[in-house]
Amino acid sequence: MKFAVLVNEGPYQHQASDTAYQFVHAALQAGHDVMRVFFYHDGVNNGTRLTSPPQDDRHIQKRWSDLAAEHKLDLVLCVAACQRRGIVDEDEMKRNGKDADNIAEGFRISGLGQLIEAGIEADRLITFGD
Repeated sequence: MKFAVLVNEGPYQHQASDTAYQFVHAALQAGHDVMRVFFYHDGVNNGTRLTSPPQDDRHIQKRWSDLAAEHKLDLVLCVAACQRRGIVDEDEMKRNGKDADNIAEGFRISGLGQLIEAGIEADRLITFGD
């Protein structure tokens, strides 16, 4: 089965990101295809490289980055949600006159068209968070 995943919540204020990660990990282990994970609303906060949780806490952003590297996952952050929350890649940094980027490894910024495409191409679109 081909899945697309939508994550609407940030990494530490809601269980949605942890649950989405566990779902994607289990789906991949079971041999399913996860064509895209789209992060929307506060979910884009999963994609900042500036997250520094305490050593005894889980590092949710790193989990996503590691899973993406291992399985060549497409982790997409919504551009409008990123702009509202100060998350930029190199292109957005230059375009908006910022002095640094803060996107985590394995993530990319794009528009809602990526979510629409995933919903059309996948067998199931699974949503985590409100």
